[in-house]
This record gives sequence, C-alpha cells and structure tokens, in this order.
Amino acid sequence: MGTSSVEIQNVSKKFRLYKEKPSSLKARLISARMRAEDFWALRDVSFDIEPGQSVGLIGPNGSGKTTLLKMIAGILRPTAGSVVTRGRIAALLELGAGFHPELTGRENVYLNAAFLGLSRKETDAVYDDIVDFAELPDFMDNQVKFYSSGMLVRLGFAVAVHVDPAILLVDEVLAVGDEAFQHKCLDRVRQFQRDGRTIIFVTHAVDLVRQICDRAVMLDHGSIHSQGAPDQVVRDFRLVMLQHDLDYATDEGTKEVEIVSAELVGADGGSASVIHPGEELTIVVDLRASAPVEDPVLSFALHDQDNKFVFGSSTDDHGVDLHWMEGKRRIRFQLHNVPFVSGKYWVTLGVHSRDHRHVYHVQEQRYRFEVSVGEATTGQVFIPVDVDVEEL
Repeated sequence: MGTSSVEIQNVSKKFRLYKEKPSSLKARLISARMRAEDFWALRDVSFDIEPGQSVGLIGPNGSGKTTLLKMIAGILRPTAGSVVTRGRIAALLELGAGFHPELTGRENVYLNAAFLGLSRKETDAVYDDIVDFAELPDFMDNQVKFYSSGMLVRLGFAVAVHVDPAILLVDEVLAVGDEAFQHKCLDRVRQFQRDGRTIIFVTHAVDLVRQICDRAVMLDHGSIHSQGAPDQVVRDFRLVMLQHDLDYATDEGTKEVEIVSAELVGADGGSASVIHPGEELTIVVDLRASAPVEDPVLSFALHDQDNKFVFGSSTDDHGVDLHWMEGKRRIRFQLHNVPFVSGKYWVTLGVHSRDHRHVYHVQEQRYRFEVSVGEATTGQVFIPVDVDVEEL
C-alpha cells in the first residue's frame, strides 16, 4: 500500500461536446444522435503528492487544471486511470460551491461540515472559530444568496480550514477576496504547512506558487508539460505563454521583427558579465525586419535568481519611436545606476506591436549578468551606507 497523500495514475478525462444545443425535452432524450465530438481535457497524467507537500498546479487556460483538481476532490471521475487520496479533503473550488442559496450561512456551515464527515458536536466546537475567521458574525442567519462574492469566499475558506483536513484543495477563488483577507488566508496556509498538511493550489498567480509551494506541476493541453522545483516550472510556464503569443501573431499574418543579437556592455565598453552596484550597464540589441513593420516596440525585463521580476522598460516607455522599420536597427538601453544586491540576473528581450496584441520575437532570459558586492547586504537593492560613532 502506498504512502502518498495523492496518487494520480495515467488519468484521462473525456467530455462530449455537442455541436447543437438541445432546445426541448425530446431533443435531450435523443441527444445521443446529435452531432458531437470528444474532447480530452486530460490525457495520461501521472504524479504523486507526498504528505506535507505544497503543490502548485499551473498552466494556460483550458489546460485541465481545474478538471484535475475536481477529480482529486472526488467531484469528477476519470475516464481512464485512477486517483487515490488518503485523508480528509477540504476543497474550495468555485465561488459558492457547496452552498445552498436558500439556506443561511449557519445552516450551510453545518451542511458542509457534515459532507466532510464532521458530527454536529464536532461542528459546534469549531463554529465560532469559523464565524470569527470569516468575519461574518452579523450575517450568519441570512440566506447566502444575499452574500457578496467576497462574503462567499470568506465563509467557504473558513469552513475548509476548520474541518481538520489532511488535504486542502484551493482553486483560483482566493483572488476574489480583499487584500487583507488574502493575507489572512495565506497565513493560515503557512500554518497548515507547518502542521504537515498537504496543499494543492490551482492558480494563475505564479509568483504565489514560487513563494509558498515546494513543488509545481504545469499542464498544457491536458498533459504534463513539466514538473519539479517551482522556479523552473514557472520559467517553463512563462516560455509557453510567450510562445502562445508568438503563435497568435503568426496566425494573424504579422510581419516578423527578429532579434539578431544582443550584448551586455559595461561602462568601459567591454562585456559586462560582472558589475558592481551603482555601475552602468548597457543592453545593446540589433533588430532586423525582412519587410516593413509599423512602429514596433522593443522591451526588456530583468529577473533575479529567484525568477522574480525586478525591473523592465521599453522604447515606448521612453518615447522612442521606430516608425516604419525595415532592415536593421541597433538600440541601446543605458542603465546609468544598477542598484541591485549581490546575485545573478537574467535579461528577457521582446519585440511587439505598440498595442501588445502581436509579439514578433522573444528571447526569454537568454542573457545573464552578475552583481558583486564587497560587503554583506540584505534586502533587494543596494544603498551605500556609512556608519560613524560619536562620543557624547
């Protein structure tokens, strides 16, 4: 017998997509004869989640993330393969999911707790904590159909984290809550991590995955694209999203502008593989357009060794117009004072239309430089500090 909290083995999920919408009861009864096609939301997905792991599920829209989470929760069954879970699961999957709109908040708390296996006595013991966490003491005897989206999120999360789950499933719904409540939820998630509980996130907030998850799985078109350390998987996700933009631009028949070469240059005119805080750095980029392109924009972005975005700019930001471009152009971004602390930094370059609808060419974190500081530093930026002591 396995010891994993979640075991996903060769899971596939098929849905039937009908070309025509049934307009009557008769049409529904004979829907099997209506034109339909198979849509595979997931295909041969396999991975295990160990007890105490925090795993982020990321990927483009339609990649199968929520479908997989619903199968882990037991809401959907796989067409093929198996999903095995061990321990009580609490799921916060959709706004208001599991709540009956005609029941009050109080009644819904007891109903949801019962679904999750709690006795009435056990629910009595945590009810006040649920209400305090949700910050809804004045609304618990109102029907939830009158709740705002933020109130539904607060109550749903409060129930999920107070039923003593071994596995917590959280979909994108936390983005609906206000900032203060989001911080409160994240604090509770970190407490769950310290308690050794298993947590699975579905989110587009990839920086959140990097901050709180110790593992990430990326889905694309229903299959696993990559899995492992969050930094690497997030980097893969960004590359795929950029490629999706490139594919869209090609489908629209846009003219391509190519990044022919790029170089990082120091104040002395030489290659800037290592610089010191406060020194100058110039990003030199050569572009080539094989046919006229109207007013393209060149952008750059800097990410640190934790894959966190730290700075970016573009020709458009500085009022530099490339007008109708054909042939070659050389563009220089001169950073007069680089204030970063010690570490490695990566440069991403991209050429796109002014309205950002079309991406012509992207080089994702292809260029690197290092900042070296002679003294011990903490924080994100380097500020020179002198210290003196005066006898009084």
